[in-house]
Amino acid sequence: MDNFNEINNRIAQNLVCYRKMAGFTQAELAEKINYSDKSVSKWEQGNGVPDVYVLIQLAQIYNVTLDELIGEDATKKVQEQKKRRLASRILVTLLSSGIVWLVATCLFVTTKMALPTLDWWLAFIYAISANAIVIIVYAGVWRYRFLSFVSVSALIWSLLLSVYLTLRLAGVESGSLWLIFLLGIPLEVLEILWVFFRFLFGRKDKKTKKNETA
Repeated sequence: MDNFNEINNRIAQNLVCYRKMAGFTQAELAEKINYSDKSVSKWEQGNGVPDVYVLIQLAQIYNVTLDELIGEDATKKVQEQKKRRLASRILVTLLSSGIVWLVATCLFVTTKMALPTLDWWLAFIYAISANAIVIIVYAGVWRYRFLSFVSVSALIWSLLLSVYLTLRLAGVESGSLWLIFLLGIPLEVLEILWVFFRFLFGRKDKKTKKNETA
């Protein structure tokens, strides 16, 4: 009996793990396999096991084998997948950032050779903003909110710095030119408010999903 319960619990944990990894609620999964959400909840609590046909359906939905679905603990596999996914995302971000800085360097070198008297080092300042935009895009796709927040802040201040330096190098002489940086304060406040409201509504959405899966 203990062995039977152990198998049931392992299958239940795997079902929960793969469902969450696929991003489905119990109600959404139940609709896909034409079962009630109560049945899905019962299976995930270890109070029963789906029949073979349903297990095959679930394996196809989660893109795993039947052995993986009912075999060893899926949490280890999920953790390994998360590590690999994180490593690949870091690599993609670094490569994309490297391309931005390569373009900036090429632009600096070629323009400096053609017109050596001009201050082409400004290309590297603009590269900071371009790099921040690249990271903002990836952070949005991958839902890394803290990284997104830091990147948006970097974009705000680097753009203001770019404008300030461009005007200075263009010969604009004004003792109040530094006031440009004051624009960053309301922009930063707006970003903080945006993050706060996203966090607030995100918590409400999570509570709603949690109630659906209960």
